[in-house]
Amino acid sequence: MTNRIGWLLAGVALATVPLGMAEAKAPVVTAARSADARFRALSDAEYKWRTSQTAVDEDSGSGGSRQLPDVGPKAQAARLARWEATAKALDAIAPASLSPAVRIDYMVYRGQIDALLAEQRFHEYEKPLNSDTSFWGNLASWSRDSFTKESQYRDYIAMLRQMPVYFDQQIGNMRAGLARGFTPPRITLKGRDIGVAQVVDAGTGDDQPFYAPFKTMPATIPAATANALRAEAKAAIRDDVLPAHQRLLTFLRQDYIPHAQVSTAAYDLPDGKAYYRSKIREYVTADMTPEQVYAIGLSEMKRIRGRMDDVMREVKFKGDFAAFLAFLRTDPQFYAKTPQQLLDRAAWFAKSFDGVASDWFGRLPRSRFAIKPVPADLAPFYTGGRGGPGVYLVNTYDLPSRPLYSLPALTLHESAPGHAFQMPLAAENKDLPAFRRDSYLSAYGEGWALYCEALGEDMGIYKTPYERFGMLSYQAWRAARLVVDTGVHAMGWTREQAQAYLHDNTALSDHEIETEVDRYIAWPGQALSYYMGQLAFQRARAKAKKALGAKFNIRAWHDAMLQLGYVPLPVIEMRNDRFIAEGGKGPYPDEE
Repeated sequence: MTNRIGWLLAGVALATVPLGMAEAKAPVVTAARSADARFRALSDAEYKWRTSQTAVDEDSGSGGSRQLPDVGPKAQAARLARWEATAKALDAIAPASLSPAVRIDYMVYRGQIDALLAEQRFHEYEKPLNSDTSFWGNLASWSRDSFTKESQYRDYIAMLRQMPVYFDQQIGNMRAGLARGFTPPRITLKGRDIGVAQVVDAGTGDDQPFYAPFKTMPATIPAATANALRAEAKAAIRDDVLPAHQRLLTFLRQDYIPHAQVSTAAYDLPDGKAYYRSKIREYVTADMTPEQVYAIGLSEMKRIRGRMDDVMREVKFKGDFAAFLAFLRTDPQFYAKTPQQLLDRAAWFAKSFDGVASDWFGRLPRSRFAIKPVPADLAPFYTGGRGGPGVYLVNTYDLPSRPLYSLPALTLHESAPGHAFQMPLAAENKDLPAFRRDSYLSAYGEGWALYCEALGEDMGIYKTPYERFGMLSYQAWRAARLVVDTGVHAMGWTREQAQAYLHDNTALSDHEIETEVDRYIAWPGQALSYYMGQLAFQRARAKAKKALGAKFNIRAWHDAMLQLGYVPLPVIEMRNDRFIAEGGKGPYPDEE
């Protein structure tokens, strides 16, 4: 129910009760309306401003600017001041004074502001990269966009012209971080200059990545205009893009990478214990200690390992667990022989879900997605796949590290009903405020996608014991992250210990283990969101099923969870309790 409809119903209720009762309740309703209005004015204004401060990235879903933001010191100070003022204004609004629906919005929004404030106070902007993403990599991804209008090409050229200032500001921030020991660990930066070097080496020719959108332009743009745009683009690449990338490349090679911190632990960063605890709060949306997270990881690993052993017995493998993992990592039957074969299998599994989607979900997104290979400049450092609005990227680099038995789980996570399904549904839900539609929250988004991997077993997607083992290995991989992330950042684990733990407890290839561990090392806390989020969904579903019995409808429950947009994990439990109280009624009665 939208707030607007809720207030209309409240008005109807007041019109049908005795006058005295209406007069008694009117001040309460009026007060709630006033508090709601104050919150809406505050959050709407800040969120509109916030989206103007950042560029689009792969997790934003929608929103963000196609122009480059100001990331210099004055702008960073202004952001800190704005979010401090916003937090103070939120303190002046008592949640109890809000209507029930807006009270949830307040919880979600408050969590966002607290996380933004923490990042700003710890100067997170001084570390604008990790092991697989970077500010320059995000810009390179724009060169792979398809444009249909002259205005889009002109906006893109304007972005190219802004690169020198933007890159210089980012370099300045990185220098400040370097000076105080606030960098990603040096080991995770090995080879991270390749993407920058590729831009420099391509020069101003047609093979220049940033010229790609101009190679094929729509016929609706007159030839003379298209030629003029191409000339402007080449001039911008020559005068702005190449010099900016050359300065960045020199800085990375001569200053940043050689002098980045040697330690892999977040605890060794400036104010490291408080910093890592803030990342746990951000990515788990709960105030937990590293020791608590670590203990959950060990417990879940033990449970999952029992199921993995069951599959090993089911296929009658002769040998121990280590031998079984070696068999899975090396037997040619489990690996694609060509990149296209891997893409084709991914497409097959995606269509397999389409065949059962309506049995498990009442509302489906209008948006569709394409399946594409990970770009060559990113592939060596990238995850096995990545999904989002309109795309499912499959990493075809190093095929012997991309097992087919894990591909169904990967596909459910990254395409549908995972990221390429959930993110469009959130964006299409206009009943939610924009900050719940568009601001990606890892605990919810990654938790949902991991839940979808396990859901594949219920849906009958896994056809062989090996595919089921692939799913279990992926479950173990995410549970192991709870152990590895906290182990590395808070408990003195080495990079080699973390790699050994994944090698001994999952079927991941050695290449993928290396890239994954470096990702956790360079991105403290993010790896915790997956399994903690999945546990929240699984607990809620089990509770609803037990409470409702025969009335439990999985389609209605999934719709209720996906209707939330991006929310902290406690809100999942609150929505689930309401689902139970309403007798299992879904949010879309016409689709029951």
